[in-house]
Amino acid sequence: MTGQTGCVRIYLPATLFDVVPVAGARPALSPRRAHAVTRALRELFPEADDEGLEFAAQLAAADGSLTLLGGTPDAPRLRLVLTADVPENAVTGVVDDDAAPSEIEVIVAVPWDAVACGHVDEPAAEPDVVAALTGDAAAAQNLEERDLLWYDASELDAIPR
Repeated sequence: MTGQTGCVRIYLPATLFDVVPVAGARPALSPRRAHAVTRALRELFPEADDEGLEFAAQLAAADGSLTLLGGTPDAPRLRLVLTADVPENAVTGVVDDDAAPSEIEVIVAVPWDAVACGHVDEPAAEPDVVAALTGDAAAAQNLEERDLLWYDASELDAIPR
């Protein structure tokens, strides 16, 4: 997870509720499990380059977003991953045999100025998200094959809901 700048790029599972401003501003993102390029992820994919490893961490975060949606019934039914750069001391490893190899624990709130971009399902993915939440394996497979749309941090308000 160590970078040359002392920062770690993390992929935060989120819902579209996380990007809604409150009283004109977005509150910091609460500490939570997230994903990053970890030593365990590098060991799992030794031939992968950094871009491939980052994509794997992002996909794991998209799965985490689906889990969050399962516990947030009123949230729009689209997966969201927020990409942020945080100080190394803002994250810690996860000691859990069931954790994904990219999984980390974000131990501080993440301010919005640390968020670089968001990746979200296109609105047409909503039926697959809804079906996947009910345990439909075919819908979950469809989601794995969908690309998430990229939005710069300044464009998060423009995400179709």
